[in-house]
Amino acid sequence: MNKLNINQWAKEDRPREKMMLKGAEALSDAELLAILIGSGNTEESAVALMQRVLAECGNDLNQLGKWEVRDFARFKGFGPAKSISIMAALELGKRRKQQERPERATVRCSQDIYEIFHPLLCDLPYEEFWVLLLNQASRVISKVRISSGGIDQTCADVRSILREALLQRATQIALIHNHPSGNTTPSNADRQLTQLVKKGSETMNIHLIDHVIVTDGKYYSFTDEGIL
Repeated sequence: MNKLNINQWAKEDRPREKMMLKGAEALSDAELLAILIGSGNTEESAVALMQRVLAECGNDLNQLGKWEVRDFARFKGFGPAKSISIMAALELGKRRKQQERPERATVRCSQDIYEIFHPLLCDLPYEEFWVLLLNQASRVISKVRISSGGIDQTCADVRSILREALLQRATQIALIHNHPSGNTTPSNADRQLTQLVKKGSETMNIHLIDHVIVTDGKYYSFTDEGIL
């Protein structure tokens, strides 16, 4: 039996037409992604292709957001253009999530810090170290990336961290970095750095409120664990 081309489907079943008739909410993830790639391959429609792609990552868009061009290339009909279209769309979704939280948000607990940095760090295959700068009212002044490292570790310089706090007149800071392995347990180096920053910040009357280790779905807070 020959496969129906997507243009031969009933109008209400074609992803673009379905979206116009019923709204984006009526479409499945596979249908929305099919609109982005435009066409499938000689054996399956765009929707069927995207259903297969999603099945490969457990129907989890967060996992799909970690894919690179080479991951999509395993599927027939996926060239760089289609791969990049999906990667760009998922990146826009991540940025939208970041913008939903006002830049001048108030940080009250470790969960607030995690929610600010999870979109930035959850998909990275390498470590990054950031500092969150806060004013006296615990409102966010800015967030600054201090360094990027390898798969297992990154290096952060205490002077660079405190310099950012002084330049932007922060009275409180939080340290944040990710563990791509998914293990939230702090290393000895993480503990040592935390203590060095704490000592340095105290001499400048800056309060280190927390050091949060971020993974995709969970986090570790030095303050919650009683280390700070």
